[in-house]
Amino acid sequence: MKRNIHVLQIAFTYIGTIVGAGFATGQEILQFFTQYGRWATLTIMLSTLVFIWLGTRMMLMAHDISAQSYEDLNKHLFGSNAGKWISWFTLIVLIGVNSVMLAGSGSVFVEQLHLHYQTGLLITLIGTYLLLNKGIKAILHMNTIVVPLMITISILLVHSTLSMPNPHSFITNTTDHSALRTWISPILYTSFNLAMAQVVLVPLGSQTYSRNTIRWGGVLGGIGVGFMLMAAHFVMSAQMPGIQQFEIPMGSIAYRLGALVEIIYILLIFMEIFSTFVADIYGLSLQIRQHVQVSPKLVTLFIMLTCFLISQFGFSSLLSVLYPIFGVLSLIWVSKLIMAGRGKPIRSSRPHSSFRYPNSKSGDTRHG
Repeated sequence: MKRNIHVLQIAFTYIGTIVGAGFATGQEILQFFTQYGRWATLTIMLSTLVFIWLGTRMMLMAHDISAQSYEDLNKHLFGSNAGKWISWFTLIVLIGVNSVMLAGSGSVFVEQLHLHYQTGLLITLIGTYLLLNKGIKAILHMNTIVVPLMITISILLVHSTLSMPNPHSFITNTTDHSALRTWISPILYTSFNLAMAQVVLVPLGSQTYSRNTIRWGGVLGGIGVGFMLMAAHFVMSAQMPGIQQFEIPMGSIAYRLGALVEIIYILLIFMEIFSTFVADIYGLSLQIRQHVQVSPKLVTLFIMLTCFLISQFGFSSLLSVLYPIFGVLSLIWVSKLIMAGRGKPIRSSRPHSSFRYPNSKSGDTRHG
């Protein structure tokens, strides 16, 4: 039973890491999948297989090399010097992304809850600091709440769509986009999201003792991501092309199901922003702590303060330059992940983590 719980915790954390605020609003799915009509069903299946394969592979590789942070994995993939610079560039992008997410939490409080912008920022920052005092266990426990709620809402939206006049639109809609663009889109989507998710999945894999647990958690997590993608695609396809005019397409669909569902969905979007922000800050702090010998709490406070200051002024213009570069880097990164071997541990001992637990099956092996 304990092993099964840990498998679910890994699966839920994997889902929660990939299913960020952009996913929850529906914009990501609309842009990368639904706009391509009936072909999206096949491209979602392709993405699901890649998430199962490479997400699991990433966590197992982090486990095998005993990676302290995603920088250790990048050094394993690209070599010491290139891996270090790639990790620092990733850190800059992630700080920018998390600054925008933090600003998004303030926007949710202003636009949906009619509260002050700074209130949303402060609640997010204070909650993050308190949770991170418990380490990765807090991230695991948080996702065991957020992800089942997301899945429940997805099932509710699918059930509602089944009673609409055209529920089969997801296999009948056409597209004007080329076949090349249609099939490149899921590759870009999975590559970018896996490269972003390394900040969480690397320490998660490294701090889990059992390889079988990682493997099953990765498989269930990838399947869960695929289900969420397919559910949102199914729901939005039934309302194409009109749904494309909305900034938050899934929110507009939830609105039609009544005030209660709308409120739950608004809270869900905030919880998605919050859970992703917490997980990313944790992963970034691990990398910085490898280079700066100071208190973990001070590192966490420094990162959050940086994100807070940037969220006051915006980071959109810089991200518009960094994102395309990071997109290309993500494709190269995934290619290296596919080709890399399991490797050897890069340090002789692991940092203390209460999440690790002993093996109970002969198939669970440790290396080094």
